[in-house]
Amino acid sequence: MPSALPDGEPVPADGALPASALAGAADRPLGFYLHVPYCATRCGYCDFNTYTATELRGTGGVLASRDNYAETLTDEIRLARKVLGDDPREVRTVFVGGGTPTLLAAGDLVRMLHAIRDEFGLAPDAEITTEANPESVDPAYLATLREGGFNRISFGMQSAKQHVLKILDRTHTPGRPEACVAEARAAGFDHVNLDLIYGTPGETDDDWRASLDAALGAGPDHVSAYALIVEEGTQLARRIRRGEVPMTDDDVHADRYLIAEETLAAAGFDWYEVSNWATSDAGRCLHNELYWRGADWWGAGPGAHSHVGGVRWWNVKHPGAYAGALAAGKSPGAGREVLSAEDRRVERVLLELRLREGVPLSLLREAGLAAARRALGEGLLQEGPYEDGRAVLTLRGRLLADAVVRDLVD
Repeated sequence: MPSALPDGEPVPADGALPASALAGAADRPLGFYLHVPYCATRCGYCDFNTYTATELRGTGGVLASRDNYAETLTDEIRLARKVLGDDPREVRTVFVGGGTPTLLAAGDLVRMLHAIRDEFGLAPDAEITTEANPESVDPAYLATLREGGFNRISFGMQSAKQHVLKILDRTHTPGRPEACVAEARAAGFDHVNLDLIYGTPGETDDDWRASLDAALGAGPDHVSAYALIVEEGTQLARRIRRGEVPMTDDDVHADRYLIAEETLAAAGFDWYEVSNWATSDAGRCLHNELYWRGADWWGAGPGAHSHVGGVRWWNVKHPGAYAGALAAGKSPGAGREVLSAEDRRVERVLLELRLREGVPLSLLREAGLAAARRALGEGLLQEGPYEDGRAVLTLRGRLLADAVVRDLVD
């Protein structure tokens, strides 16, 4: 969750949505994202809306404390119930992210999940995920999560090489994420993801291969691999600007992506989104697919974003301001926008093109259709799906996904 918030119109004090956003809502899947903004330390590359204890000290008092955070977040879940109305609508996915959600007690994460269950109900096959840092969990913690209803967990591995972790300011030791996978399996987790980052300054191709091999050796059924993005204002950006570490170029990122695809495919993983691979359809992250397909989700927590029926809104960033709004009986929303039909069409193209199923050609305008024909001729789109009326990226197209999608929507 990037730290910068967009502009937008004010959110009503009671959080009420336009009637158009709720029309037909009972027929659309609903997910919840719960943002936990706390971190023990700040990673040098991180631009997310997160806070260490030092950064919060004196800025929010008791309201910003993580000790009562589960109770505060539950207040927003109750607000969501009022805003979304009385039509039966079971929650299909819950994703707890951060920050470091597992800095909270395991019982707190379970309480937040049970608040959603009690207010909305959970679908019988609901996907319930939390992110976790490897150094912040142990077998007892994982057992509490599993007994409380969590069935999917995503560990931030990033790299298997110590010198790469040091550049990223990650505090876990190599080997700990792999051990966490075994502990999660022993606790009964159905699905386990490992997050990797490639393109860190100082990382070599062999370092990247070692990280992939270590991740696969742990036995997850899902792997996410993201190119490092150096955000302005981060410690890593300052180090690069001072010449302390080199900037990795796009050609290196492309080479690393090809290594990832080759290695993961050989191990039985299939891509289903440009940066995500799973061993089966059951292993895909359903919650992220809600985002990519423009479904409904409520984002609870400081700086969290939500989308329901073409209305997008976002909360105030600071944990103290967030808790203060809820304590006063008001929505913590900082701003919102009502998407036009054209906005929603463009977003569908932007997001769905990244998926294995691609995007219907019927969503493209004349210029976009011409661009799709050119992309087909250049080997960026697959021929079979194109003949069936869909734009689906080839491997080369995935390397150039941002450029392809720009052409299709321009």
